[in-house]
Amino acid sequence: MPTATPIPASDEDLAAVAYNADGLVPAIVQEHGSGQVLMMAWMTADTLRQSLAEGRTVFWSRSRQEVWRKGDTSGDRQFIREAHYDCDGDTLLLVVEQEGRGACHTGQRSCFFRSFGG
Repeated sequence: MPTATPIPASDEDLAAVAYNADGLVPAIVQEHGSGQVLMMAWMTADTLRQSLAEGRTVFWSRSRQEVWRKGDTSGDRQFIREAHYDCDGDTLLLVVEQEGRGACHTGQRSCFFRSFGG
């Protein structure tokens, strides 16, 4: 069973993150080991700090207007192994150890299981 490990982040690193007008930043979630992109979700400054402190992904649901910790109801938890922000600070990349069936609410391992023209 994976364990949660806090990810250290300096105040300078956290200040470099650029949020949109709604106070959100997109977070791409990639599987550790395979490199497969599992999902994309939104984070606030608070959910980013919480995720890093807990070592688990915590997001902001735009549809429900609430915080959600991935896997609390499904058991498909994500344990952060690496956390990065891009050159502009406007996109996050979280490398995780995925527990359970996968990241997608449909039951698929990845939310990106559909292809154009395929």
